[in-house]
Amino acid sequence: MNTLSIEGWCKRSDDEKSTPVGNIQFYVSEPTHLLMEKAEEHLNKNKDETEVMVDVDMATLDLVLPEGCGPLSDCQFRVYLGGEDQRGQFHLVGHRASDGSLIYSNAVMIDQLG
Repeated sequence: MNTLSIEGWCKRSDDEKSTPVGNIQFYVSEPTHLLMEKAEEHLNKNKDETEVMVDVDMATLDLVLPEGCGPLSDCQFRVYLGGEDQRGQFHLVGHRASDGSLIYSNAVMIDQLG
């Protein structure tokens, strides 16, 4: 399907600004892409919901984090509707195993995966 290399960010606490960590590289499999499309459809039908978390198969993700970032304790794709046309977007989110800091990527349009 798609191997992406996207700018990554770290947020150590809720009251702290995010800081860049470098590029995060990962692979989005066809089954995961389909799950994200279903999540987008769900959000379009359920306007009171703002996001859907899609579980990640770590065996197929091929996650490569920037040097010094360390491994993640968890990892998901956050799917939400954005932009004027409310199209589906997603980004990788997880928590660093060493200190629980939020690690996330910039957003990508779901339909760009096709």
